[in-house]
Amino acid sequence: MAGRSFQSRLMTGSGKYNDFETMRGSIAASGCDIVTVAVRRVQTNAPGHEGLAEALNWSKIWMLPNTAGCKTAEEAIRVARLGREMAKLLGQEDNNFIKLEVIPDPTYLLPDPIGTLDAAEQLVKEGFAVLPYINADPMLAKRLEEVGCATVMPLGSPIGSGQGIQTAANIRIIIENAKVPVVVDAGIGTPSEAALAMELGADAVLINSAIALARNPVAMGQAMGMAVNAGRLAYHAGRIPIQALASASSPLTGTISS
Repeated sequence: MAGRSFQSRLMTGSGKYNDFETMRGSIAASGCDIVTVAVRRVQTNAPGHEGLAEALNWSKIWMLPNTAGCKTAEEAIRVARLGREMAKLLGQEDNNFIKLEVIPDPTYLLPDPIGTLDAAEQLVKEGFAVLPYINADPMLAKRLEEVGCATVMPLGSPIGSGQGIQTAANIRIIIENAKVPVVVDAGIGTPSEAALAMELGADAVLINSAIALARNPVAMGQAMGMAVNAGRLAYHAGRIPIQALASASSPLTGTISS
């Protein structure tokens, strides 16, 4: 992705945890390589984010700064620039990754397609590896790829909703047509839903709330990591066709007669 190789197809977030110890344990258990961080919340020391930049070992984890909280393209571009500088200050001198979120809608937190495209075009010109969070819109996904985004990140359902993969048909189309990695982002609530995203052919998933808000976040982090691996393996193995009628597993010839 954007010229870098990663071992895990699970990306996780850093928000909503009760404490840093639980966050660190969950991230370690998940086996993820990439953790996203909300630049605005770290920069302003928002509650729950004080000291977040120092809470993880960034020599072992790749930081994915994000523009959460930005309502316009202009805001997102400005925050992306801050995110790149933040990554440099934490030792990742060559980190030009940005998870682009432009979300003016406070109720459903659905991304603005026009603002996202406008911001993506500018950030690509400035040398960013842009990972845009979008509705599962195949035409928008293709347009973002054409302007140079490193990935596309269609939502499975609204952020933090735990509704699972409600956009499977469109995600399939995006995957079918994409020449960049497709990362399913938002809405996954259970490991089975993470596995489904991977079975559809997604290259990775990003999961935060389902881990951080689980009764046992560390166990859920491990479960999500295992599910992502299982789903990817199943995708390559190839599922059997769905049929209207039953098909016996055992042969009907050569059986003992009554």
